Amino acid sequence: MVPDPTPVASPSPLAAALSCIIPGLGQAFRQRLRQALTTVLTGAVLLACTVGVGLVQDRAAEIFFFMIIVLPWWVIQSYDAYLPKTSLNEGLRHTLRIAWARGHDIRGLGALFLLSALMDVYIIVANPTYALPFFCSKPTGALGLLAKVQSPTLHTLIGYGFLRRRRWSLFLYLAYAGFGLLNATVNYACFGYGRIRTTLVVTLLAFTAYVFWRRQTFLSAEHGPREG
Repeated sequence: MVPDPTPVASPSPLAAALSCIIPGLGQAFRQRLRQALTTVLTGAVLLACTVGVGLVQDRAAEIFFFMIIVLPWWVIQSYDAYLPKTSLNEGLRHTLRIAWARGHDIRGLGALFLLSALMDVYIIVANPTYALPFFCSKPTGALGLLAKVQSPTLHTLIGYGFLRRRRWSLFLYLAYAGFGLLNATVNYACFGYGRIRTTLVVTLLAFTAYVFWRRQTFLSAEHGPREG
């Protein structure tokens, strides 16, 4: 029996690592030169937009734009470099379909929650006197510390659960979102409009709508096959 001379396409962790360092480098390594060029140009535009947001708004808005828009794209193009290419028509759209089917969008949100937990810890350590608004009050001392610590704790639990697509993390997140919206609404009544508060509320509403829309991913994950 004559063996098939055509090599079997396989994932490439090295290509993914290269694209993590420089977007498009992994695609170039796998000789997908057209995809590599498109990825490089897209990355340049997104980074320019990030800098522009920082110039127009402030550093916080720049970081927020990077985390919500640029970072997910960076991960997706790295995953695109990782996946084997099995036809000439496959590209980033095909990669998005695979990521969607395997629930990697939920895992991406989990990674954002873990990153948010690290940022929460940094803010608490760097600004020990900062009092977190909590239902029309700004508790200090032990109660204030407890109010601040609950944020990175919940973000860590939700992030881990989302990465594993555990059913309990869906219910934990929905409870967290409901509590956060109630707290923000009460704080609006007491402290009035705040740009950061408004941004967080809008983001929380968008995240919650998306997570609820994708709830079946959690409900079917624990008994499904393992996916790469």
